[in-house]
Amino acid sequence: MKLLKEFKEFAVKGNMMDMAIGIIIGAAFNKVIGVLAKQVLLPPLSLLSDGVNFQDKKLVLRDGVTDAAGTVTTSEVVVAYGALIEVFLDFLIIGFTIFIVVKAMNKLRNKAQDTNDQTVVTPKDIELLSDLKHLMEEQNQLLKSKISN
Repeated sequence: MKLLKEFKEFAVKGNMMDMAIGIIIGAAFNKVIGVLAKQVLLPPLSLLSDGVNFQDKKLVLRDGVTDAAGTVTTSEVVVAYGALIEVFLDFLIIGFTIFIVVKAMNKLRNKAQDTNDQTVVTPKDIELLSDLKHLMEEQNQLLKSKISN
């Protein structure tokens, strides 16, 4: 029963909902990146490389053998380095896209936390911390002036 109670607390506190939302957004983002990589960026790269399809690139170690009936008796052994190149390009595209998104989010967060920027409403906790900082600086100036007198 304690385990059930702990799970209920975990689910109610929002951790489970935050995780679920993150997974759903991640899956949707993965689809967007997949289309961006495979159908937007890779075709021009393939065109630049003289129409080479990376999926078809492989190093044949042993040819497959078929009998007279057309059934495969010995399967082909290959090193599919083209698939590796394609996955690596996908990885680079995904990494760069995530970098751009995180950079934009950080820029927005920094702008929101800038106490001097009047175009964005400053969060209350940041505003209170800023006020405390200014009060402490004033107090330090007063103490320094009293010590020097």
